[in-house]
Amino acid sequence: MSRLSVVATPIGNLEDITLRALRVLKEADVVVCEDTRQTRKLLAHFDLHTPTSSLLHVQKLLEQGKHVALVSDAGTPGVSDPGLEVVSKAREAGAEIETIPGASALTAALAVAGLRAATFTFYGFLPLKKGRQTLFNEIAASERASVFYESPHRIMKTLEALSEHLPSDRRVGVFRELTKLYEEHKVGSAAEVLEYFKSNSDKQRGEFVVIVEGR
Repeated sequence: MSRLSVVATPIGNLEDITLRALRVLKEADVVVCEDTRQTRKLLAHFDLHTPTSSLLHVQKLLEQGKHVALVSDAGTPGVSDPGLEVVSKAREAGAEIETIPGASALTAALAVAGLRAATFTFYGFLPLKKGRQTLFNEIAASERASVFYESPHRIMKTLEALSEHLPSDRRVGVFRELTKLYEEHKVGSAAEVLEYFKSNSDKQRGEFVVIVEGR
């Protein structure tokens, strides 16, 4: 019977990979990934020589009864990446599916936030244009915390929008480059966080997780 192992990989620091993940990546017939070049770097670092393939070939490999390890470029597959569709199709095809949990930027940020987020809505990456205004209104009105990812190209526009929509007593956390050398956390009102990044343009680079406390 074909098997799909959904394997979480590090989001930055390579030491965050689990022993189980390393074993599964070694035992699998093939590692299917978003970017084979990126994944080969990870495999080479741990002296693993399992063949890699693109997401396009998953269904064919499973039909052949292969043990496929699914990874994303970083973190847990299926969380704001194409892994969701891959798993859905594998289940429809009757493949055995197992989870190999590990690093996730979402949970990593929540763990160090110190913000009220017992319940939260996760938005993944916010839409580029259509629906952004509606979404910020929704975040501002929400009783729950709101969590989303943001790119360096849009982080300032997002912080400007949050400062326009949120009152001064609503805290916002921006978590940059988690687990990497220049990891940084900034928590305060939306206006305070915006001003910090305006004054430190070098901090506008990297990958971001944003958490907005609920009302």
